[in-house]
Amino acid sequence: MPELQYKKIIIFGAGLIGGSFALALRKANVVVEVVGFGRSAQTLEQARQLGIIDRVGSDLAAELGDADLVLLATPVAQMADILARIAPHLGAHTLVTDGGSTKCDVIEAARRHLGARVAQFVPAHPIAGAEQSGAAAARADLYQDKKVVLTPLPENSDEAVARVRTAWELCGAVVSVLTPQQHDQVFAAVSHLPHLLSFALVHDLAQRDNRDLLLSFAASGFRDFTRIAASSPEMWRDISLANRDALLRELQQYADELYVLYQALENRDAAKLEEIFRLASQVRGNWTQQ
Repeated sequence: MPELQYKKIIIFGAGLIGGSFALALRKANVVVEVVGFGRSAQTLEQARQLGIIDRVGSDLAAELGDADLVLLATPVAQMADILARIAPHLGAHTLVTDGGSTKCDVIEAARRHLGARVAQFVPAHPIAGAEQSGAAAARADLYQDKKVVLTPLPENSDEAVARVRTAWELCGAVVSVLTPQQHDQVFAAVSHLPHLLSFALVHDLAQRDNRDLLLSFAASGFRDFTRIAASSPEMWRDISLANRDALLRELQQYADELYVLYQALENRDAAKLEEIFRLASQVRGNWTQQ
């Protein structure tokens, strides 16, 4: 058995992210008890029946004092309220981490609500997921060989960061470290923007009178590009607003790129089109071979 063992872990949001975290630590045989909290009693009961959590929590004051680790695995817009609720009850040795896709806003909420206890919060973002959500989508191998980004705070002790890092590594993840600002800039470009573009294309077609005809001829290219438009609207609404400034910059840069393509087509500039397509193809090909 690994040296590190958790007597109690508390999960807020026992769906894909939180449920997979719990299942992975169970598989690693390093956790004794998992307690679940959330908005939906039905989801929590399903998580219990699936063996993700041992029981549904009802009293934060009673549960948090002796908890080793708390994971916030809810949409980012809900995290400020949860941080406010748990702040008065955190045990002296309880660490808090999260699975949010944005970091600067969550850290701001943590500073506001945890106050002097913000040193107990080690922010994280697992780069793993699926279009499915809920407890039934959770699986023990979700994080295997996937990246998890930590964005430690100046207040965090080396020991606190190491304990949170170890938890994610026990889930099978490969852990990287960025600043919160770096994180939000990077993921605005390579995650948040692609989701917005995918949603936008499907939304555009959905409003057309010949929508059914168009979709009847859509093939694998459309399916691949729009796969992520099946993701949770609530979650991506929250992510978009939480990372608004960085995402606005990325949208503007992409709009500029689209205008270059527009001009090339308008001017029948075959050389420019091929130049753009060739560079994009080369970079995409090199990335997939990494």
